[in-house]
Amino acid sequence: MTERKNMGRVSPLLLVLLALGFFFATYNLLTLVLNAKESNSVDGSELSDPITEMPTELKILGKSNSKFHIALTATDAPYSQWQCRIMYYWYKKVKVMPGSDMGQFTRILHSGKADHLMDEIPTFVVDPLPEGLDRGYIVLNRPWAFVQWLEKATIEEEYILMAEPDHLFVKPLPNLAHGEHPAGFPFFYIKPKEHEKIVRKFYPVEKGPVTDVDPIGNSPVIIRKSLLEDISPTWVNVSLRMKDDPETDKAFGWVLEMYAYAVASALHGVRHILRKDFMIQPPWDLKLGKTFIIHYTYGCDYNMKGQLTYGKIGEWRFDKRSYLSGPPPRNLTLPPPGVPESVVKLVKMVNEATANIPGWDLVSSG
Repeated sequence: MTERKNMGRVSPLLLVLLALGFFFATYNLLTLVLNAKESNSVDGSELSDPITEMPTELKILGKSNSKFHIALTATDAPYSQWQCRIMYYWYKKVKVMPGSDMGQFTRILHSGKADHLMDEIPTFVVDPLPEGLDRGYIVLNRPWAFVQWLEKATIEEEYILMAEPDHLFVKPLPNLAHGEHPAGFPFFYIKPKEHEKIVRKFYPVEKGPVTDVDPIGNSPVIIRKSLLEDISPTWVNVSLRMKDDPETDKAFGWVLEMYAYAVASALHGVRHILRKDFMIQPPWDLKLGKTFIIHYTYGCDYNMKGQLTYGKIGEWRFDKRSYLSGPPPRNLTLPPPGVPESVVKLVKMVNEATANIPGWDLVSSG
């Protein structure tokens, strides 16, 4: 862990650019969701059999029974910092509960310099991509961050969970992987088969059927460390090649890096166990069911009757993008009656974390 400290300020121009970027990302994701079929939503009842796909030879085996290291990539922007603080709070709380295979925790900070959370959250500082190489698509730094961390850090656990700052651990997470087969979450909008022409630019026919490319991103994924060490350099290269190809960049947009991980894994012959119960994403997933993680990437907007106002700012709302320049206040107002339990749970978890994290309201810059 580096000992360097640096207290920086975020420029107004950067905040404007971030806001615009998040607006387009949100619009693209919202479009994907609204165009999805009703059958793709998870209401909790579907999770009686959470595994949507598992290699045949694994059906007779139990779980891996090994601890996994929790790793998330982040920047030193206030928007990233407050999410990391909340996530780390819930990690510490559920890690010690029965049924947990959760090991140590690392925030992989790809801003190239230390920030003031170094003493609060275990952190490993890595370099961002060379200036201009990400072309404004900041998540391209994610695979490059993992390459550096895996090369330089001492990681005791055999497995790694790739997570994100906007993940909340609802309950203790066991190791869902099985040996050489990682566990991942199936995203309904990652559809390699529907984009076969584009996918084939990076996953040629001789490698196998396009269905070998799993409908996943890199997060959440629990994977053996040795496999991730093999996949990560390929993940970097495929991500950059996809970004440099105009047709691919246009087709995949904000989820390009997710497709890149899926393709990179397939190039290494790695198939994932697909777990619907890995996480839910309010407000589209209504019930907690047996889920392990809440992913609050979407804005939650409702009128006071508890009705979701699709894509329109509601009378009541919780959207992480409302807090680009600093953390949300403590004691957020709870949703009105009728709002799904997934959203209510999300807000209660945020409130509990902010009430118990020392100096919460003081964090305002990197």
